[in-house]
Amino acid sequence: MGKKAIVIGASSGIGRELVLQLARDGATVAAVARRTDRLNEIAAQYPGKILVFTHDVLNNQEVPGLFAEIAKTLGGLDMVIYNSGVMPEVGPSEFNFDKDKLMVDVNVLGAIAWLNEAANRFAQVKAGTIIGIGSVAGDRGRAGQPVYNMSKAALASYLESLRNRLHKLGVKVVTIKPGPTATEMTEHLKMRGMMDPAKVAQITLRKAGKSGEYYVKFSHHLIFAIIRRIPSLIFRRLPL
Repeated sequence: MGKKAIVIGASSGIGRELVLQLARDGATVAAVARRTDRLNEIAAQYPGKILVFTHDVLNNQEVPGLFAEIAKTLGGLDMVIYNSGVMPEVGPSEFNFDKDKLMVDVNVLGAIAWLNEAANRFAQVKAGTIIGIGSVAGDRGRAGQPVYNMSKAALASYLESLRNRLHKLGVKVVTIKPGPTATEMTEHLKMRGMMDPAKVAQITLRKAGKSGEYYVKFSHHLIFAIIRRIPSLIFRRLPL
């Protein structure tokens, strides 16, 4: 599984753990992110198994050429994981287009740019695995983070469409939906009981063998099945 993989958003959090766990299990991994120093630190832990590619997902015009370069350098490709995501702090009465645009550009358009390339390649060879790291935040439009919630809902819908389009060709498409996870992105939330990124990565790779949409915790599967069914008139009054 994932003998030759690309992880986009690899310099910290879940992405970092995905790279390290893939390399530990024998894969050759292209680690893609903005922060070259962070990538080099990760790559030093598995020399020759982790290859560094510096890239900002906002520069989506670079993706076709970089994707082809990485696939050639790896000598093939089995798995592509899109993990990049941003969630700037948004006040309860704040509407900030610049923050909103950044979330759409990174969380949605960045994913489409990379995963369209993966879909094209894997459709041609009739094999491969595409994984998107989503969030339970996409299950309802909660008041606290309108555009972040929307971006994760859009990502889930896009991945479902890929899954439906590619399943007859033998391509796996997996959506992973963690709850709040202890990463740099979530430091400002100051929540207790956040998920461990290493555990999220472990479960992600365990789920990579079968297409589908997966919550990281079984309890989230139950809780959000209920949350999705709460009528809007009631939901908008809840402190969620």
